[in-house]
Amino acid sequence: MNIEVSKVKRIVVVICQIILGCVFIFSGYAKAVDPYGSYYKIQDYLTAFGWDALLPLAFVAGVLLCAAEFLLGICLLLGANLKTTSILTLIFMAFMTPLTLYIALTDPVSDCGCFGDALVISNWATFWKNIVFSILAIIVYYLRKYSPNLFSQRTDWIIAIYAGCFSICVSLYCLVNLPIIDFRPYKNGTNIPQSMEIPDGAEPDLYETTLIYEKDGVQKEFSMDNYPSNDSSWVFVDSKNVLVKKGYEPPIHDFTMEHPDLGDITEDVVSNPGYTFLLVSHRVEKADTNKRKEIAAIYDYARANGYDFYCMTATGLETKEMEEYKIESGGVEYPFVNTDEITLKTIVRSNPGLVLIKDGVVINKWSNKNMPTFTEPLENSPRGQVQQPNDWRVVFLSLVLFIVPLILVFVIDHLLGYVLERIKQKKS
Repeated sequence: MNIEVSKVKRIVVVICQIILGCVFIFSGYAKAVDPYGSYYKIQDYLTAFGWDALLPLAFVAGVLLCAAEFLLGICLLLGANLKTTSILTLIFMAFMTPLTLYIALTDPVSDCGCFGDALVISNWATFWKNIVFSILAIIVYYLRKYSPNLFSQRTDWIIAIYAGCFSICVSLYCLVNLPIIDFRPYKNGTNIPQSMEIPDGAEPDLYETTLIYEKDGVQKEFSMDNYPSNDSSWVFVDSKNVLVKKGYEPPIHDFTMEHPDLGDITEDVVSNPGYTFLLVSHRVEKADTNKRKEIAAIYDYARANGYDFYCMTATGLETKEMEEYKIESGGVEYPFVNTDEITLKTIVRSNPGLVLIKDGVVINKWSNKNMPTFTEPLENSPRGQVQQPNDWRVVFLSLVLFIVPLILVFVIDHLLGYVLERIKQKKS
């Protein structure tokens, strides 16, 4: 009977480890490939909580959070150093669960960001998810002795350190370049006009309108059905609209380009059948100007070949910051347009970053660290064709680079264990 109970407990703890491990790995990896996304989300939280003094630590905190989640996920999945791992997982969930309850109640940020842009869930869904995962973490802690050991204690810490370093390396690579997996609505191949369309029959936002009237110095709220339309003794004061139910929102819903002289040129740009270069800088006063010569060369190339070129920024076009940027960049001549800052951060994770579009379709994107050099016309160049993101191939390659060393550690660990056991037997 005890043997059967032990088997059941082993099955239960292994299932809990697999579920927790896979979720933690997915959460950590999804954010690690987009370090700027994690950085922006932590900035949002710190600002919402009024902790602006901690903003300089936001980027490091984002990278370390991704590494911690990925590390815990790998250790849970492999059962490495399970006592320490289960305790750390409990501590992690004990911190995150009350925090997500507070976030669900107060709603300081609409998207929790727990899975980056790979999977967006509501704040309440995040809280209930954490309740379930807290229960699983408790089960793993209490049943940890029934978990099978794939690795020995000799290699448990090697696995943990390796997993954390791997996640940090992925984040640093994507920081220098761009996210190796683009979960955002502006990835290569995206048709911007189509992504802005609302399909026929889509459910619109549902608002509830409240009308405020005053009579004899007393204000009262009415609905659209019972307001005193025929009673002149009531004087209208104000009205307010409250969102009752969120309707369909297209993937791209805030892409605009406001030109200082021409006004809104969004339609003209996304419907242009030719090539258009978009230099994206959410704040020019925070932009890296080390590549200003390369950017100037791209602008000259665009003019020489008849391509449009715009710099999109949220910085005011007549501000001191803009004038200082133009001077620091060597007296730039390309035109500037205003766009929402969050939109610009979503388009490309670099400041500045370069985006090439044609007929409203995103052809390719480059980070500031990897500004390209153009020579031949885009019509005759592979760069003028949509550079399809190699998402699954990149995932496969990164998994191979991670798994192969683990397999080697597993083999060496068991061989070493076998040799040590034989030596021990001979001595005895």
